[in-house]
Amino acid sequence: MDTDVAIVGAGPYGLSLAAHLRAAEVDHRIFGRPMDMWRNHMPEGMLLKSDGFASSLFDPGNEFPLSRFCVEQSIDYSDERTPVRLQTFVDYALAFKDRFAPNLEEAIVDSIRSESGNFVLELNDGACIRARRVVVAVGVERFRYIPAPLDRLPAEFVSHSYDHHNLDPFAGRRVAVVGAGASAIDLAGLLNERGCEVQLICRSDKLKFASPPAAAERALWQRMKHPRSGLGPGWRSRLCTDAPLIFHFMPEAFRLEVVRRHLGPAAGWPMRDKVMGRVPVLSGQRLISAAIADGRPALALRRQGDDDVVIQVDHVIAATGYRVDVRRLDFLEKRLLQRLEHVDQTPVLSTHFESSIEGLFFVGPIAANSFGPLMRFAFGAGFASSRLMLALGRLSRTPPPISKRQKSRNPAQRRH
Repeated sequence: MDTDVAIVGAGPYGLSLAAHLRAAEVDHRIFGRPMDMWRNHMPEGMLLKSDGFASSLFDPGNEFPLSRFCVEQSIDYSDERTPVRLQTFVDYALAFKDRFAPNLEEAIVDSIRSESGNFVLELNDGACIRARRVVVAVGVERFRYIPAPLDRLPAEFVSHSYDHHNLDPFAGRRVAVVGAGASAIDLAGLLNERGCEVQLICRSDKLKFASPPAAAERALWQRMKHPRSGLGPGWRSRLCTDAPLIFHFMPEAFRLEVVRRHLGPAAGWPMRDKVMGRVPVLSGQRLISAAIADGRPALALRRQGDDDVVIQVDHVIAATGYRVDVRRLDFLEKRLLQRLEHVDQTPVLSTHFESSIEGLFFVGPIAANSFGPLMRFAFGAGFASSRLMLALGRLSRTPPPISKRQKSRNPAQRRH
């Protein structure tokens, strides 16, 4: 056996879990490009939507939060009033990696298969690794969603927001950004700053922005009415961060609806001044068709009560989010995927993030339907790491043999 635990993915969830396993002296290996999505697939100049206190990674002793890094590097910081720059967060996470996950291997896992009760991982460098347990912490990069009719445009004319880090090539070009969430609003504002002629197209009637922090300490009654949380103010968000296990035991239909509706499309408060009055916003518009006319994309838009309009641009960016679908985890062998119990194409997980396949765990956004909206944010890595350690922390010892009675039990019953 090469390792007890293999972590696939080196974002906030993978790095935080590696820090916990290392502190507990659990044999593990972690694979992936550190913070790849944040470093290479988010637009330069972006500000994090999460507050400073909610933008840390998690080591067991909380020795190295973002606030400490900023103090060490003489970077302006406040828990709520100073937006966190993307580059600051990336630099912090890489420093966290150096301290708590120095064993990170920057190899990509090409395939995972089950063999003799263990897992075999094949890497892109040709290596083959055997592990007793696997934690999938890959983030959302495989779940990019481009809706119809944009998905029928040639690739050179349409892209996803995930595809853009350096926005300079768009200077002087006419671009349509489709979407109403943070990705769309951020991109529109940043493209405008780079001299791009950008239009923001969204179905909602108006854009939404988070409320700016209060200029002074809030009164007690205000803090009680709208408590602070790692997902934003309010009791619903506070319950999401403080009671993910309660969420786990709620009825399935309730969980799916909460994940779908809570914390809908909205941008961080600093983006209001970068977009409103600066970027043309075509709100309340439904995209009817998309075609190439005279070598450029032409988008037909319809607003209720108005005549259809057609706009023509040089390029379209679909900032239309991500849709989790386990079938897109193409590194998992088909037999594993066929055995995986799922709901709405997301894995059914135990209270310790274990799937219906014993020894196979999932964390991050792919776990949101089991533990709530918390899993869509880096802030959820602390809870996930703590829960996983209750199962993975025992792996450094050889487990006792399973009795015949235990073997006969339903796997779904054993996962709790």
